[in-house]
Parts: sequence; C-alpha cells; structure tokens
Amino acid sequence: MAGVADAAAAPGSGGEGRQDSSRGEPKTLWGSSEPRPPAAGPGQPSPQQRTETLGFYESDRGRKKKRSLSDLSLLRFISAELTRGYFLEHNEAKYTERRERVYTCMRIPKELEKLMFFGIFLCLDAFLYVFTLLPLRVFLAMFRFITLPCYGLRDRRLLQPAQVCDMLKGVILVICYFMMHYVDYSMMYHLIRGQSVIKLYIIYNMLEVADRLISSFGQDILDALYWTATEPKERKRAHIGVIPHFFMAVFYVFLHAILIMVQATTLNVAFNSHNKSLLTIMMSNNFVEIKGSVFKKFEKNNLFQMSNSDIKERFTNYVLLLIVCLRNMEQFSWNPDHFWVLFPDVCMVVASEIAVDIVKHAFITKFNDITADVYSEYRASLAFDLVSSRQKNAYTDYSDSVSRRMGFIPLPLAVLLIRVVTSSIKVQGVLAYVCVVLFYCGLISLKVLNSIVLLGKSCQYVKEAKMEEKLFNPVVTATPGKPAGKQQGTFKSSQGISTDENGSTLVTNQPVHQKENMPSLLVTSNSDQFLTTPDGEEKDISQDSSELKHRSAKKDLLEIDRFTICGNRID
Repeated sequence: MAGVADAAAAPGSGGEGRQDSSRGEPKTLWGSSEPRPPAAGPGQPSPQQRTETLGFYESDRGRKKKRSLSDLSLLRFISAELTRGYFLEHNEAKYTERRERVYTCMRIPKELEKLMFFGIFLCLDAFLYVFTLLPLRVFLAMFRFITLPCYGLRDRRLLQPAQVCDMLKGVILVICYFMMHYVDYSMMYHLIRGQSVIKLYIIYNMLEVADRLISSFGQDILDALYWTATEPKERKRAHIGVIPHFFMAVFYVFLHAILIMVQATTLNVAFNSHNKSLLTIMMSNNFVEIKGSVFKKFEKNNLFQMSNSDIKERFTNYVLLLIVCLRNMEQFSWNPDHFWVLFPDVCMVVASEIAVDIVKHAFITKFNDITADVYSEYRASLAFDLVSSRQKNAYTDYSDSVSRRMGFIPLPLAVLLIRVVTSSIKVQGVLAYVCVVLFYCGLISLKVLNSIVLLGKSCQYVKEAKMEEKLFNPVVTATPGKPAGKQQGTFKSSQGISTDENGSTLVTNQPVHQKENMPSLLVTSNSDQFLTTPDGEEKDISQDSSELKHRSAKKDLLEIDRFTICGNRID
C-alpha cells in the first residue's frame, strides 16, 4: 500500500516540480512533511495573496497538523510586542486636530486676560463717570434750567433728553446716599459675625444669586424711567407716570446697595476670622463654578455672556475688596502695618478668581470646539459700544450701554462706596478740604486719561474687526415681538434712522441682516445661528430652509447683552 501511495504521489510531485521550476520558484517551497496546497483555480486568490485573520491564514484553515511549539512560545509574543510598530500619519487629521486643541488651550489665558483687562477698564470708566463727570453734567443741566427764562424758549424741551437722564441719576444718587445713613454697618457686621460658618456660606451664595437677579431687573427699571421722562409728550399716554417710575428706581438702587453691603460685610467677616475657614470656603465656591459651567453646551453667544459676567464679577470683587480694606484700616487707625496683614488674603482671593476663569474658559472652548480668536471678536463688540456712544446719533449713554452689555450697574455700587468712604474718613479743617478737592481733580484726570486711551484702543479694535460699516451705516432692527412688516414707522435704512408715527427719531446700530454683497464683518460659523423654533421644527431645517430664514433670528454679538437668553444651551 505504501508503494502504491508513493507511486500515486510521484506524478503529482514531479508535475508540481516542473511547474514550479517553470515559474522560477524553488522546489523546496513546500516541505515533504506537509501536503501541498491545491493550485489556485480561476477566481480564487493565489497562496501568495492570502488574507490575514486573527493569527491564522484562510488557506491554513484546512491544515490538519498543529503548529509547532516554537510558533506558540512566550518569547515570540514578547518579541512581537517589543518590536510592533504603527504610523501616526495614517490618521493625520485626528492628531492635527488634537494638537490644535492643545495650542488653543495655551492661547486661552492670554486672549482671555486681554479681554478681561479691556473690560475691567471699561467698567472703571463707567464707574468713575458717576463720581467725576456726572456731578458736572448735573450742575450744567441745573444752570441751563435756572437761566432758561433769560434766553427764551427756543425749543419745546426745557432740557435735552441726556440732561434729564443726568438729573435723574444725580437725584437718585443723593436720595439713596442719605437713606444709607439709616443702615448701621457695625450692627450688620456683628450680626453676621455671630452666625455659623455654614450659614454664612449659604448666605453668601444666596447673595450672589440675588445680585444677578436684581441687576437684570434693575437696569430695566432705570431704562423705563429714562424713557418715560424723555418720551415725546405728543404720544398717547401708555405709562404710569414719571413719579412712580422714579420711586421704583430709588427703591431698586437702595435695595441693591444694601445687598452689596451685606456681601462686603460677609467678606469682611471672612477676612477677620481667626482660622480663615470661611474665606477658604468662599474661595472654594469659585471652583464649584467650574463644575456648573464646563459640562454644558456653549455656543459663541453664550460664551460672550459668560465673559461679560466674569468681567463684571471681577470688577465688583475688586470694589468689595477695597471696601473691606477701608473698613479694616479704619478700625486699626490707618496703621500701614495692618495693610500688609490683609495683603496676602487679598492676593489669594484675586489669584483664585483669575485661576478659575482661566480653567473654566479653557475647558469650555475645548469641549465646544471654539477657537481662541473668538475673544478678539468679543473685545471688538465691547469696543463698538464705546465708539458708537461717541457718535452724534448715539441713542444711549456709555455707562448705560455697559450696564446692559455686562450687567454692571454703577449707581448702587457708587452709593455704597460713597457711604463707606464718608464714614471711614473724617474731613476736618481747611487742609483736609483742599486734599479732597485735589483728590477730586485727580479722579477727573484719571477718568479723562482712561477715556482717551480706551477710545483709541476701541477705534483700533473696530478697524481690525472691519466694523466701520456698522458704525456709520447702522441698520434699524424691528421691534421685539412684532414682525418687520407690521412696523408703523417709516424707515431710513441707508442712514440707520427710523421715524415713528409721531415724528420722533429713533437711532439704532444693531443690524438684523446684511445684504448679500456685503462682506462678513465678523468671523461666523454654524454655531452662531440661533433658531427660535422649537426642537420639533429643527428636525425639518433642510426641508423648510427658505421659510426658516424669515422666522429665525440670527443674533449678532452686538445684539447680545448680559441677560439675553440664547438658544441651544443645555442646562
């Protein structure tokens, strides 16, 4: 039987040997100890083109002989692990994107602090305006009102709208200042100091929330007062009157000033505590803010709101720290050595605020694929407000524009600071009054210098962002809640001036849409468009794109203030 098998195998082996020799392949390719694979038929892969699977070859599945022990050795597996290679260029786009994210996170601190630095000086300019130029403007308005009979009534208005607003601000400031004298700061301090640490921590968090809510409603109260007092009298009476609005504004400013005083007192108690536990807990509250912000979906407009809120919060904290230092220095008879005792705690609070802002913005931009260049757009939008308030057709004061954009209202904070300064510093003698006058002149000089520098930088930022066309050719926006086709006034869109039904002129510089041939003034993306349709309708955007263009409101950064609710945010 063996001979028959050998005889039967001999022709096949000889034939295969001749076929291999004709192809130029060695005869020893297949060992005699293993059966030779069948020849590849038509449409089948050759033995040299076998596909590799998890450790086996498809053509080897028919093998009946097991692998040798050397193929399954541990040393061979370790050698394969040590010499195994891979090529990153096979997924170049992925790794390039990861590298750009790292570079973006590295750029965030610089770009964010540039925005914060510019925004803080904007808040400082609006804050100094209350102490320096506002009293002078009120004096000029009163002088005009007193001397008006000498010149005759050349105009229907006794005072210009801006002068009326200045008079109202001055009167509110004076009334709230005298009302603050009935609030005992020392009693409030000892009342708060007697509370437990946990209770004070809860109180401080509640005060922060209340401050944001009151600020959002307070600016509306002030705007309603200004418009009610300056609205043309030919209009049909559609308001409750100037006096009720005035009392509402006084009550708001007084209530907000007390709220900020409680915040400052709580911070003062934290500074004066022996173990600094309350101060540590209050600082850790900033890091809790990271948890509440980072893991949410943010669009560019949402991030703009958060940046404005951070600017306002940081500037307010600086003023609160100033109030705490003044109160403590007064208690220690203005001993300079005590200031250096407070200085490390002040630096610690400021450093924690800066660190939290940097970490928060870095991870928000990372998780939402927002570039660091967006902060330059935010800076240009803030600069646009400053430049537009200097135009002849300006429709608001710059301090009010900052209040709407950032949620920073300077009147309550100014009332509290005046109350603390006048109670901490005693002015007696002629020399003391001379020092007060010199200090006031110094504040005016600082205000003027700050305004000049800010105006120059703002013009530079507006030019870099190519926003001059919006500045000189503003487009009129439709009244909120009414379709554009139902506006009763006639519009002069080329000049950005709208005339209502009674002939009064309204000026605005916030465009709703641009012409097709107009170049894009800001870098936009798909995330900049916020649809006002419900979630169910968003699924049919591709089908109803033409109809959705009329129903959707594309919010430009110039239309976003601190309290505008933007869509596409996950709470």
